[in-house]
Amino acid sequence: MKFKQAQLGTTSVEFAIVGLLLFVVLFAAFEIARTMYVFNALNEATRRGARMAAVCPVNDPAIREIAIFNTSGGGASSRIIADLNVANVDLRYLNRLGVPVADPVADFGDIWYVRVAVVNFDIDIRIPLLSTTLTAPDFQTTLPRESLGVSREGITPC
Repeated sequence: MKFKQAQLGTTSVEFAIVGLLLFVVLFAAFEIARTMYVFNALNEATRRGARMAAVCPVNDPAIREIAIFNTSGGGASSRIIADLNVANVDLRYLNRLGVPVADPVADFGDIWYVRVAVVNFDIDIRIPLLSTTLTAPDFQTTLPRESLGVSREGITPC
């Protein structure tokens, strides 16, 4: 009888330890899935931005806004990805050798490609007992230029 009384509460302690590990693993799985979602969304943001840069006027501010999943004039921070803003979007116009054009407006004829990259983006990993910040790799997309906002009718806004 004394042995049984000495064991009272042991299952509660065991459950607390196992339950903690179970929840840490569960939340880690959720955070890995969320991180993969964010990586895919950042990759899509570069594709959206490059497509818009290829058809919109040079250096139009709408390019960066649309890249972060907003509409033109929709704001500087993303509605889809927390903490993503237009400052994370790097837009470059490249010549035929892939070298950035110093002044894309003045050297409009030298533009052969557009490159949009998402840079310096940090993801907060929120796992109980293991929270940290992960710096995402730079995602980029390069496309050949198209109209760059110039059509037969004149300048086409985004």
